[in-house]
Amino acid sequence: MKPSAQKSAHIEEHFMAPDVIRDIVIGMADGLTVPFALAAGLSGTVSATTLVVTAGLAEIAAGSIAMGLGGYLAAKTDREHYLSELERERAEVAELPEREKQEVRDILTQWGMNTEAAELVVAALSRDPERWVDFMMKFELGLEEPEPKRARNSSLTIGLSYIAGGFIPLAPYMIVANPFTALIVSVVVTLIALFVFGFVKGKFTGVKPWKSAWQTAVVGGLAAGVAYLVAKWVA
Repeated sequence: MKPSAQKSAHIEEHFMAPDVIRDIVIGMADGLTVPFALAAGLSGTVSATTLVVTAGLAEIAAGSIAMGLGGYLAAKTDREHYLSELERERAEVAELPEREKQEVRDILTQWGMNTEAAELVVAALSRDPERWVDFMMKFELGLEEPEPKRARNSSLTIGLSYIAGGFIPLAPYMIVANPFTALIVSVVVTLIALFVFGFVKGKFTGVKPWKSAWQTAVVGGLAAGVAYLVAKWVA
């Protein structure tokens, strides 16, 4: 094969997990793990599954609201921080242009650009204050403008993902009357779900899928096991 053909056949695969994927991972991971551990713990102390279902539903409701609110506040804080830094950078470009030009030179020379080329870039940016500010936000502060609806979307995605994950370990208790039998079914179903979730998460986040799958399943299983043993010990 010719070198040119080899180059054309090469495809670079890079993945930057979008915000929605990150939110699904956050919500689903906690939704699978926390209700699973709660249900497992209660299974060691109750004689009927109704209490497990009631407590599980209450936990899913509270957990989804808490997680969604946390996502909302985090995204809102990120946007407020960005807007605050944007105003500060605009003021500095207007009031301290020479200092800001030097900061641009410093950034460019750190990248290996020679002095002459750096001066051309500085001159071009200084003629366009908005692009200048945008350059400083991205390359001096490392900030990208958050999506305006990010806070709302994040809260909904995390909350709904938590609910979806939470019903997986709880579903067997809604079907099976015996707590111990329901626990066994819940363990099998949830560990499979954790494994699949971990595999898919690894695919989307760039981590080795099989490694991610095993890690996710082990962490969820340990959490449920500890909760069950503690409940048995206290009872």
